[in-house]
Amino acid sequence: MGKKILLVLLFPALFSFTYFGGPFLSWSKLENIDFTEKYVKEVEGYMLFPKFPDFLKKLDGKPVTVEGYVVPVDKSGASVALSANPYAACFFCGKAGPASVMTIKLKTKNTRYKIDDYIKFTGTLRLNDDDIKEFYYILEQAVETK
Repeated sequence: MGKKILLVLLFPALFSFTYFGGPFLSWSKLENIDFTEKYVKEVEGYMLFPKFPDFLKKLDGKPVTVEGYVVPVDKSGASVALSANPYAACFFCGKAGPASVMTIKLKTKNTRYKIDDYIKFTGTLRLNDDDIKEFYYILEQAVETK
């Protein structure tokens, strides 16, 4: 009887964590996408565009949690890049694919992040399948979580 009461009391707390923090997205899930090649007049060449699986499409616009290695890219502290790999093996160095990095648009500016800080963030996921000036994944209103 006591276990049932404890479970009933804990269930709302567990549900709140899942709802507000969103599901945790691993890099293996984020990197497991297909691509289509399209000609882009702006660059006078072909580029790969993501074809997101249904489970990711369902998370577009929803809160999620991700973690990875920080790559500072904005001196103002409004955003950072987050990589599945440390800088020496990241997408920028040609050692990983374009789905292994995302833009983190911070809710509050923060200039204290250093390269390769391993950080967990929660925010609203936005999928990008058409803007060549952005990463495939963008986490908006992101906050650092423990």
